Amino acid sequence: MSITKSDFRKLCIKKLQKHSKNHNLKAIKQIEKHILQIIDFYKINNILIYLPIRFEANINNLIKILRKRQLNIFTTKMVNDSLKVVPFRLPLKKYNFGVKEPKNSFFYKNQFDLAIIPVIGVDIDFKRIGYGKGFYDRFFATLPYKPIKIFVQTTLCFSYFKVTSLYDIQANYIVTKEGVLWKQQQ
Repeated sequence: MSITKSDFRKLCIKKLQKHSKNHNLKAIKQIEKHILQIIDFYKINNILIYLPIRFEANINNLIKILRKRQLNIFTTKMVNDSLKVVPFRLPLKKYNFGVKEPKNSFFYKNQFDLAIIPVIGVDIDFKRIGYGKGFYDRFFATLPYKPIKIFVQTTLCFSYFKVTSLYDIQANYIVTKEGVLWKQQQ
């Protein structure tokens, strides 16, 4: 049995919509705890983080924690059909697709060691199923280095079948309220 990427995305969106009503503070605290353990384990200082929309895990409190730790926090800004790294700074404004972003920046230092990325689903290869626009795939394909990638979901939507394409980005870790999965090094 196999499933198409499009069908798997639809299945995961339904699952996430259903479970998003039950995203309580306890679940978000578990996700924060798991992410902080990974950051502490690797002694990370430069972090790329997403700003949550719709039914993505609300990691706004995690951002506050990271800012209090005085870590270098970056986020993304949509530019044409890809993403640009900008320093996280307030105020945020809604742009394309209802995504909140900081103002544009020409800040020169934008290399990060770890990326926290929202996902709709993940397949057996630990590859990301997103909203289908390919922003993260194009962005990570242009990086000259390989940061640690953490995919975040409130509720795991996992396919034991390969549904992704060669170009889809791959996680080192998947974090949900249920726990952490990690990709074995090959």
